[in-house]
Amino acid sequence: MSNANVLVDELDSKSAKVELERLAVAILHHDAQYYAEDAPEISDAEYDQLRRRNLAIEQVFPELVREDSPSSRVGFVVLDKFEKATHAIPMLSLDNAFNDDDVREFDARVRRFLKLDAETVLSLTAEPKIDGLSLSLRYEQGKLQIAATRGDGSTGENVTENARTITDIPSVLNGKNIPDVVEIRGEVYLTHKAFAALNVRMEAQGKPLYVNPRNTAAGSLRQLDSAVTASRPLKFFAYAWGEMSAMPADTQMGMVEQMAEWGFQINPLMAMFEDIETLITHYHRIETERSSLPYDIDGVVYKVNDLGLQERLGFVTRSPRWAIAHKFAAEKAWTTLLGIDIQVGRTGALTPVARLEPINVGGVMVTNATLHNQDYIAGIGNDGEQIRSGRDLRIGDRVQIQRAGDVIPQILDVDLDKRDGSSKPFDYPEICPACGSHAVREINEKTGRADSVRRCSGGLICPAQAKERLRHFVSRNAFDIEGFGVKQVEAFYDDGLVMNAADIFTLRERDARSLKKLKDREGWGTTSAAKLLDAIDAKRKIELHRFMFGLGIRHVGQQTAKDMAKVYGDAAVISTAMQAMDGPESEAWQDLIAIDGIGDTVAASLQEFFAEPGNVKVFEELLHELEPIAPEMAQSDSPVSGKTIVFTGSLEQMTRDEAKAMAERLGAKVSGSVSKKTDLVVAGPGAGSKLKKAIELGVDTVDEDGWFALIGR
Repeated sequence: MSNANVLVDELDSKSAKVELERLAVAILHHDAQYYAEDAPEISDAEYDQLRRRNLAIEQVFPELVREDSPSSRVGFVVLDKFEKATHAIPMLSLDNAFNDDDVREFDARVRRFLKLDAETVLSLTAEPKIDGLSLSLRYEQGKLQIAATRGDGSTGENVTENARTITDIPSVLNGKNIPDVVEIRGEVYLTHKAFAALNVRMEAQGKPLYVNPRNTAAGSLRQLDSAVTASRPLKFFAYAWGEMSAMPADTQMGMVEQMAEWGFQINPLMAMFEDIETLITHYHRIETERSSLPYDIDGVVYKVNDLGLQERLGFVTRSPRWAIAHKFAAEKAWTTLLGIDIQVGRTGALTPVARLEPINVGGVMVTNATLHNQDYIAGIGNDGEQIRSGRDLRIGDRVQIQRAGDVIPQILDVDLDKRDGSSKPFDYPEICPACGSHAVREINEKTGRADSVRRCSGGLICPAQAKERLRHFVSRNAFDIEGFGVKQVEAFYDDGLVMNAADIFTLRERDARSLKKLKDREGWGTTSAAKLLDAIDAKRKIELHRFMFGLGIRHVGQQTAKDMAKVYGDAAVISTAMQAMDGPESEAWQDLIAIDGIGDTVAASLQEFFAEPGNVKVFEELLHELEPIAPEMAQSDSPVSGKTIVFTGSLEQMTRDEAKAMAERLGAKVSGSVSKKTDLVVAGPGAGSKLKKAIELGVDTVDEDGWFALIGR
């Protein structure tokens, strides 16, 4: 079976790495469709299956966690048509539970973190998960100042004028003793009745009908003309908060009840429970009543009620430890496989995508499905055995798809009874469709089997890879150069104007010398050319982590780039350190993997990148044109700010996760190993080799009491 169908505990390191890459690509694609385009291609439940599998693999193979991992990303990016609004406190998403046992494990996990026994009462709230668009509302002195979408979690779209048209959103808060700053978060949605009425109106006007309430609500809120938004009967449920200058309650339920007093609509089905089985029973009751509700929901959200416990639990990369979404089941449907397209990515991977006869599944029109790799199409896994009961995939087949939220759906099955005798197995290309180079499958030295991914061997001569690298470089999470999009990358590359990233920043100088000016190119003019060149110049100072992420180094995603920026602090220092790596035994390698979250896979990829003279040349040319800015520490006045801390032994007053979160909030760097660059080792009972090495190296050591005394707790 293919990697996509192999159980997580049966994956080896090689196949797990490939599967994580597949999942990252798929999830990113559907995040774009859902958050940026409001046009998801699959259902929430299917999407959640992909995220769940990604997280499960990362937990088994932590050394393989990619820095563009979906588990470290929230939402997608902001469109150009609205001003950007930065969230004072990031808007994170939630981890998911898919069955009752997942919920019980959530309860157990919270208790383990807090060191609570099974007899201690742990109150949890439960509320329906509205299928709408997340919105944050900032009030100052009781008056609405800014309304912003989630965006990428840190920065959203300013939709204040449109939000003012929603009757459920008060312009001025009701009541007394309102904090100076109140940030309310919730969900914008359309009721089924309003959605049906809107489609009746669209049909009468001879316009295309809307597909589902969620996408329609999102599109309505993001209209450039607020009059259009006002014409749509949008509604809003409040359920959370961001920045608050004062807390009016000390429980989740108390805060939500306070929101109602201020004038917000809160969900009447929200309830509180003190044992997990009653909570689960409540979920199934809502699941049964789901179809009778006047709005769409896709699950039930559980939150620890005590805000003091929420603070202790804290957050992981993209979600709080104190909350989880219990999702409803996926939807499935049958359609026809019309064709198989081969796409070449920036790493040279030849990725097959199924073209499907369009079918509406759960309110979303599905036209494509992921096919993962060559073996998946053939129905063969890494171990050579068949998947789908021997059913390979052929053009013309009737296939069963499973749709999930924001990503391309998967093909679950093939109906062999509907296959005619003229069908033939798909002939997977061995030549790159972009450059004509051989496309090869590397042999895994450990297993002796071919890699599941076929890659173009063309490297830098392959236009598909070069263009993808440039697209990545100018993408929103990297350099985010306004006006430099896919079309510009394609055109400039094809004309030999921009062949690598460094060429972008010499464009103004070269244009000044050129006989054919940028302003004279087809589709350009004096104003548009000047705007692009100014936008490029505006990125000559850029955050170091964006610079590193923009290079497109394999396995170096956004989080890894941030971790490296935090530790090394300078692009030239990074280059020197990476070029000094000479295998796992080298000091530079060990320094790199000492960074929490970075393992041998990332180290090998960085060593390979900086061992290539062409890459180093472009890196140095970029540094000649740019000034990457070092990150600011989280809390510069902390006694441990900027220091590298190692926790070892059995911590008794806090869990290891709490200790790490605490240190990072104070601006420290947490490492998993002791070296001469370690500033402090916090040793609990049973500390062994790490404590011994710290003493040998003369590194300062303290126990837990010493740690709390040091940080003033």
